[in-house]
Amino acid sequence: MKLYCFGESGNAYKCALALEMTGTRWEPVFVDFFKGEARSPEFRKINEMGEVPVLVDGDVTLTQSGVILDYLADKTGRLGGRTEADRREILRWLFWDNHKLSTAAGTCRFLMNFLPPDKRPEAVIPFLQGRLKAAYTILNDHLAARDWIVGDSVSIADLSCCGYLYYPEPYGFTRADWPHIDSWLDRIAALPGWKHPYDLMQRAFPA
Repeated sequence: MKLYCFGESGNAYKCALALEMTGTRWEPVFVDFFKGEARSPEFRKINEMGEVPVLVDGDVTLTQSGVILDYLADKTGRLGGRTEADRREILRWLFWDNHKLSTAAGTCRFLMNFLPPDKRPEAVIPFLQGRLKAAYTILNDHLAARDWIVGDSVSIADLSCCGYLYYPEPYGFTRADWPHIDSWLDRIAALPGWKHPYDLMQRAFPA
């Protein structure tokens, strides 16, 4: 499989991590997002939405991290939950993450770290951080009495929700402020196949 991605993308990281943790053979294809490659006519032939990640598996081309995660779980028989009820609950958390957590985290991190200060809409940042605080509270409370988001084992729900939370750039998330999230991130990082996003994918801005 090929994953079109770049290291700074938390959504791409979710998929790269799932590929690693399912033992799937894959290769990253670097997309220079910050120089506009994802919006080029050539890339839009691969994904009309002009976004990463894109997963190519033979004749199958998939976009949107939630769809890719669901495909990998189905194809490998791993990370997809044990029952149909688990699967529905996993989808519930994937949709929640895409709507409430990752979108706000990705936008806030982008504004604070990758957008030039003179173009930064300062009033938007505290608004996004307020939304993120509400999302962190939901996730932290959910993890208070459980090791994993769904069921008794790690799933693509965990990989989706953790996607932006290992990055070092400041955007208002401090792990110590959320002890149950902090412990959960440690549990994921202790699993076979886990790697930091910058060890899995090429960065647009090398350290």
